[in-house]
Amino acid sequence: MQTRTLGSTGPAASALGLGAMGMSGAYGAADRAESIATVHAALETGVTLIDTGDFYAMGHNELLLAEALRGRDRDNYQLSVKFGMLRGPGAEFGGTDGRPEAVKNFLAYSLTRLGTDHIDIYRPARLDPAVPIEETVGAIKEMIDAGYVRHLGLSEVDAATIRRAQAVHPVADLQIEYSLISRAVEADILPTLRELGIGLTAYGVLSRGLISGHWAVGHTAGPGDSRGFSPRFSSGNVEHNLALVEALRRVADAKGCTVAQLAIAWVAAQGDDIVPLVGARTRERLAEALPAMELILTADDLAEIEKAVPPGAARGDRYPSAFMSSLGAGN
Repeated sequence: MQTRTLGSTGPAASALGLGAMGMSGAYGAADRAESIATVHAALETGVTLIDTGDFYAMGHNELLLAEALRGRDRDNYQLSVKFGMLRGPGAEFGGTDGRPEAVKNFLAYSLTRLGTDHIDIYRPARLDPAVPIEETVGAIKEMIDAGYVRHLGLSEVDAATIRRAQAVHPVADLQIEYSLISRAVEADILPTLRELGIGLTAYGVLSRGLISGHWAVGHTAGPGDSRGFSPRFSSGNVEHNLALVEALRRVADAKGCTVAQLAIAWVAAQGDDIVPLVGARTRERLAEALPAMELILTADDLAEIEKAVPPGAARGDRYPSAFMSSLGAGN
């Protein structure tokens, strides 16, 4: 496994990261034993960066990772943790809390659930509109100085917010959705990150399975699967979007790889400062993703991919309308 450094101040991590959210029911029922086996398989193949959030199934994801990582050398992997999203007992979202006292409270619970004495990269999941980012980042800086956190990260914020955060403490990386069909980051955010020496960890590189090559017309989201509320998976949009996938499949076939591998490789090819996160819930999906990091895309390959999936070609927002206002970049 190759490694990439997250920005000028962040850690060296595997060039491909593992996103653990789907292991806690975000996309329907998940198998606990298979999830743990997938984490083990990722570590054994050199994946060191594991991403979670304290609000993923209300702490379930952190507890699952604690079980999967028990007995492993803590220096051999990095934990990236998002915090601040408020949820109710019915799993409903209730806004964001970025107050300094809340930051420390969230961190204390995460350290306990994860069974660790430090978080490698700690980041607010979304910007709290009621709290200046300087206050939220200032609290994380205090936790870095105290040794509970190693690096500051951000998630889904705009270029201006990135600059304000950087002025308080160096930012290792921004986590934001980036894929062939979600490219808004390219306009202002990616140039800002590069100017400031900040890395990017890209989630949604397969657009929640939409451009993985495994979703088909007529397939519906099951109980507990958040894709049932996603505009890109809704009737009328999904058919159009899957036609883009079929165009991409022709490029993948010519390249001798799968659609998922091509989509992951495309994100990785956008710069050595970008680390794609794959939300593999099974060893099978992980095994499919790993070869993407060895896939070399030529200028001709990239041109063919752009022809198959032009910027802005997808239909539907990447989140339901109620969530779009909290994002640092659009589609």
